[in-house]
Amino acid sequence: MISLSPVVDISKIRAEFPVLSRIINGQPLAYLDNASTSQKPEAVIQAMDRFYRTQNANIHRGVHQLSQEATQAYDLAREKVRDLLQANDAREIVFTKGCTEAINLVAFGLSTTLLKPGDEILVTTMEHHSNIVPWQMAAERTGAVVKPIPITDEGEVDMEAYASMLSERTKVVAMVHVSNSLGTINPVKQMVAMAHNVGAKTLVDGAQAGPHLRVDVKDLDADFYTLSCHKHYAPTGVGVLYGKLEHLEALPAYQGGGDMIRTVRFSGSTYAPVPAKFEAGTPNVSGVIGVGASIDYLRDLGDRVSAEGGLDGAFRWIGEQEHQLTGYAQQRLREIDGLRITGTSPTKAAVVAFTLESAHPHDIGTVLDQHGIAIRAGHHCCMPLMERLGVSATARASFAFYNTLEEVDRLADAVILVKELFS
Repeated sequence: MISLSPVVDISKIRAEFPVLSRIINGQPLAYLDNASTSQKPEAVIQAMDRFYRTQNANIHRGVHQLSQEATQAYDLAREKVRDLLQANDAREIVFTKGCTEAINLVAFGLSTTLLKPGDEILVTTMEHHSNIVPWQMAAERTGAVVKPIPITDEGEVDMEAYASMLSERTKVVAMVHVSNSLGTINPVKQMVAMAHNVGAKTLVDGAQAGPHLRVDVKDLDADFYTLSCHKHYAPTGVGVLYGKLEHLEALPAYQGGGDMIRTVRFSGSTYAPVPAKFEAGTPNVSGVIGVGASIDYLRDLGDRVSAEGGLDGAFRWIGEQEHQLTGYAQQRLREIDGLRITGTSPTKAAVVAFTLESAHPHDIGTVLDQHGIAIRAGHHCCMPLMERLGVSATARASFAFYNTLEEVDRLADAVILVKELFS
């Protein structure tokens, strides 16, 4: 058997995630559903608890001490996200309630400022529904057309087909950085450059990339980039929209309410500058503080596991850990007759999805749960992709740096048991 980094005691890291100590159906929890949501370290839980116990107040509105402290913590979290994404300016970071809202914000905005009848919006066939449906809605409003970019049998974007689809009619290209169903890491930097060559705006869905890759939005050069923070060891209910400053300033306000205005009169209102223009109402203050704490945790993790230290060291180590976990999982599962892995790109993140001839993915997930193993089974909000693959659903194991090779062995042994039960 291969072994993970011998210089890091993974049991100490796992102890920092309280839920990993749970016993499920008499077995230690093997949590292999990280593409759905990650588990949260004690440091994040404590930061949110500390806010509610000692600082709870609304932000940007009060002159009293609690409000000032809450505002400072909220604004500091924005700067931490800017550093995480290596953006130029904290004003380019908009907090949303999730990656889905971030994409909807951009799709709505571009439907009022850019799109018109006959324009084309390109999205890859492997997109999550949240990066398909908002563009379909934008197309319905404007008369534009959504066109799918084909993928290969290995689960990669067909770059020749993509190149042939680009034209002066292409106004938007929306692409996932890392597929939630296949694990494929798409060549988004190249795809963005190709789209810009025909004058198109680009949006990259980074929901699955954020937990695994060191993202540099300046290097990628995407016009918009989104994060799903609950997959990033942070709380649910928080997302991030990065946008180049000039593009955010050009978009219309998405929702009206408190804190997004400069003046309000019955004769008309004026709006606050970005990012406040897009953050109407009381935000998820504790959640945003939790996002900041998750970034602090990763930075501290990098200092502990890598001589490089910081976020660069953390993501380098995370990449190495997850690469070994994914490779070993594919090796073990390929040994099982009748099992097919979907998504065989050599460039992939920590996702292994598969089907088994003798059992439906939901049956696989149910049996694995009886052995304390949590995976996801279904279409993974990627119905067009499932149709392209010729399946109705897959079973998906997805990994984080706190998973172990022993958990991979438990996964493979339990799938073998499923095969025996349903043969």
